[in-house]
Amino acid sequence: MISLIRSLYFQNRFFMALGLLVLLFVISFSFPVLFVISQLTLLVVMLLLLADMLLLYRVKTGIKAKRICPDKLSNGDENEISLMIENYYNFGVHLSIIDEIPAQFQIRNFFIELTLPKNSAHTVNYTLRPVKRGEYYFGVVNIFTGTNIQFIKRRFRFSQSKVVPVYPSFIQMRKYELLAISNRLTEFGIKKIRRIGQNREFEQIKEYVVGDDYRTINWKATARRSTLMVNTYQDERAQQVYAVIDKGRTMKMPFEGMTLLDYAINATLVISNIAIRKEDKAGLITFQHKVQSVVPASRRNRQLLLLMEALYKQKTAYKEANFAGLYATVKRKITQRSLLLLFTNFESVSGLERQLPYLRRLATQHLLVVIFFKNTELYALLDQKATHIEEVYHKTIAEKFAFEKNMIVDELAKYGIQAVLTTPQQLSVDTINKYLELKARGLI
Repeated sequence: MISLIRSLYFQNRFFMALGLLVLLFVISFSFPVLFVISQLTLLVVMLLLLADMLLLYRVKTGIKAKRICPDKLSNGDENEISLMIENYYNFGVHLSIIDEIPAQFQIRNFFIELTLPKNSAHTVNYTLRPVKRGEYYFGVVNIFTGTNIQFIKRRFRFSQSKVVPVYPSFIQMRKYELLAISNRLTEFGIKKIRRIGQNREFEQIKEYVVGDDYRTINWKATARRSTLMVNTYQDERAQQVYAVIDKGRTMKMPFEGMTLLDYAINATLVISNIAIRKEDKAGLITFQHKVQSVVPASRRNRQLLLLMEALYKQKTAYKEANFAGLYATVKRKITQRSLLLLFTNFESVSGLERQLPYLRRLATQHLLVVIFFKNTELYALLDQKATHIEEVYHKTIAEKFAFEKNMIVDELAKYGIQAVLTTPQQLSVDTINKYLELKARGLI
């Protein structure tokens, strides 16, 4: 009986009825005729309350529900969660659904109302966007069920407690993988540069089409076929591509709830998958005050799984990045010339100059691409119109910082170091662009 009382969820209608009864009782002391009306009203209210209880509790299992959740969530993406609800009552019910979603989302007003006909089922879908990697705890599903009377509601609890890990964005990885396989990368602004292989490893002879390099014309085959024929060559494959992630304090800056570090981790998973699909070898290095993770470059079947697990486990205290330690590790661990995609962030030329000697040494042995971020808040400020002196001052400072970002690109170019200056939301696209461009130019 105690559990029954605890599960009662009183509605506004019931309280309104009680309020009306109290009012009638008070007035009845002055008007005796109203005393009879108040007694009749009380009887009607009690009968309705009893009927509501009997309708809801005469069936042991009136409602069933099940949460359908992926085994892992994709960081920074909208992940769909489904609630399958079945009504076993022989009448329609009004449902109030409260799903105990993980505390990391800080959503305190999650509430879904639904009317479900008799002996029917319905699926409720909603999405969650995590912004941090790690374990997320889902609690139980609470469903408060009421009849058309709606004096009380019966609570059903379904033990759907589950711990779900949040991994780097495998949704982005799959999207760009499908685009790469179907050669539709240009639809997303990703460059596709046509190139005849330059490593002179012969593949086949084919008819000339507009755009082919005239230097590859095979004159003997042309004479035999009386039409222009050209030689085609295979691109060099199985090159080493390392994503090098700076986990230092400069990568703590947030954008749309996620840190630059998590954007870099998501982009690393995407570019590693593309590299493996292009028959190159993908590897990983992460560092802050010291080098912490090294996954040797490979294109074996389990390589992508190893990279995903390594990226998922990355933790950082956002300490000062040690580029000297990075250079020493790369020199010792990577003996073959490789493409190094360095995800870091420089806010000023002076910040770059402190690390430039180590970047120059890396660039002498490997093809180094420094990928760093635009400050989107600064560009938003630059787009605003200044109306008074203080705003003019703020815009001037913002222009100075934006100009320094471009100076960093020029400074790196002076020493033959490739650079990509991008926004967090365009990071994956621009990184793939640069990788495909370097392959097309035969630099790797």
